[in-house]
Amino acid sequence: MSRRSERDPVAARSPAACRFFAGVMRRQLAGNFRAVRLARPGLPKLPADRPVMIYTNHPSWWDPAIFIALHPQLFPDRQGYGPIDAAMLDRYRFMARLGVFGVRQDDARGAVDFLRQAMRVTEAPDRVLWITAQGRFADARVRPLALRPGAAHLMARRAGLVAVPLAMEYPFWSEKRPEALLRFGTPVEAPAGTDAAALAPRLEAALTDTADALAELAVARDPAPFETLIGGARGTGGVYGLWQRARAAAAGRRHVADHAPEEQP
Repeated sequence: MSRRSERDPVAARSPAACRFFAGVMRRQLAGNFRAVRLARPGLPKLPADRPVMIYTNHPSWWDPAIFIALHPQLFPDRQGYGPIDAAMLDRYRFMARLGVFGVRQDDARGAVDFLRQAMRVTEAPDRVLWITAQGRFADARVRPLALRPGAAHLMARRAGLVAVPLAMEYPFWSEKRPEALLRFGTPVEAPAGTDAAALAPRLEAALTDTADALAELAVARDPAPFETLIGGARGTGGVYGLWQRARAAAAGRRHVADHAPEEQP
């Protein structure tokens, strides 16, 4: 891969690599979570002729894996892109094939890097830019979210861009493994000429409302309001899991791996 193609995320992106790593990440999520669940009604209807920015909170290391794994399922007809720490991209050059582009952290030029590359990505309507808008790890319940200004500045420069808030949490419910919970909020749009100072509070308020609504669902510990996007590992596993299976077999009943079985629709 040339240095030039590394600097251009559109030229560097490989559909085959994206499909492969989406499968890898889906398996990783299935093995480490009870389920990946999306709160209904799911992804809002979006115009097909405009680029999209999915902007999120940043509660976990798993967030980019969620983006990679779910993009083909949620956006089968759009290309996906996203920023990553430039030092990480220098270390793992293959990641440029996934549509990620480097942004220098804690560097005055980092914001310039982000806007330049994000403008390149969003110049076509069939593309989605995924960003963790907090720019740092933060507990899902911390308020204010204190979003970094990059999302607002991009919207101010890219006319027609549709911003969709996505809240994420990873709570433990009743099983050995945690849940990965997601909820989309109401898209944010702005007429041409709206400045970043006006957009920033709108973006933060929309994501805060979305995160608060997801928090209520997480506290309720009920899978019914969610659609399961990835079914994960069930039961406790190990010696205790084998003992449970043997006990069920001895009693002549079907083994149920979950500690609190979900009702089937």
